Amino acid sequence: MPPAVYTQNIIAMIWDFDKTLTHGYMQDPLFARYNVDAARFWDEVNSLEKYYQSVGDYRIGRDTIYLNHILTYIRDGIFENLTSKILRELGSDIVLAPGLPDFFERIRASVDVEPYRRHEVKIEHYIVSTGLRAMIQGSALASHVNGIWACDLLPAARTVAVDGLPSQEELWLDGAAPDVLRQVGYVIDNTSKTRAIFEINKGVNVNPQVDVNSKISEDQRRVPFRNMIYIADGPSDIPSFSVVNGKGGKTLGVHAPGRENFGNAYSLQEQGRVNSIALADYTKDSAADMWLSHAVGEIANEIVSSREKALGSYGSVPNHIT
Repeated sequence: MPPAVYTQNIIAMIWDFDKTLTHGYMQDPLFARYNVDAARFWDEVNSLEKYYQSVGDYRIGRDTIYLNHILTYIRDGIFENLTSKILRELGSDIVLAPGLPDFFERIRASVDVEPYRRHEVKIEHYIVSTGLRAMIQGSALASHVNGIWACDLLPAARTVAVDGLPSQEELWLDGAAPDVLRQVGYVIDNTSKTRAIFEINKGVNVNPQVDVNSKISEDQRRVPFRNMIYIADGPSDIPSFSVVNGKGGKTLGVHAPGRENFGNAYSLQEQGRVNSIALADYTKDSAADMWLSHAVGEIANEIVSSREKALGSYGSVPNHIT
């Protein structure tokens, strides 16, 4: 057996974003900047599947088709000259759920005590979202997380120079300014969220020599599933809830205020998708704060117990007999 690369003393808290770390949608500041009716935008997005079925045999990604609609708004001049820089700036206007970002550091500090400190137990926070990575990077949470998986939009690619013609290095496919967003670059949807979880599990995010498809035994992985807590609000997270639950981790379904939001979370609990549910409020002594703190304590205690048991198995050095 190869020597262990990781001590498996990391607890990973993996977070959805919209209506989990916020009570609304991260795109709200984008709509406000360009005076766009958010309800109309999302109604249009929800009608796209039916539209494409009416004009041809097309399939869409329900979680990410909104990205294409953003690009349509850019093309039509509604989101005029939208760039990643603007998205990052707008990210600072995202209103976070109560208690954030303080909760992230408070829960980290909860394991900076004995006996957890002796065994170097650490908490890492990750965001896995179908939202826009640039906006999350600009939010007040960015400096408190260890990694972000989310969607990226790209500027237009440079045209390729053709033999016999002058170099077109500085020309662009549609004549747009170099940094205006024109293409979908990277997407996270309900199934690729599970890929992100496996990347955290295997340590792909901290070790570029490891691929998510690499065959690695459970005891050689950086963050065992039993050391994970997945926190999210809705149906798009069911595959991730299933993976984490099925492999011994913990899951919390959270919800923004309102009966409909509560109903979605309650359905997750009724269907056995999550261990528990709570309002997306992370202030001290709130239901979410207490549940997550207890879950972290259980995992941390198990890490300490298993490590001390392993150390104890080596036995003690015999004393001299007098």
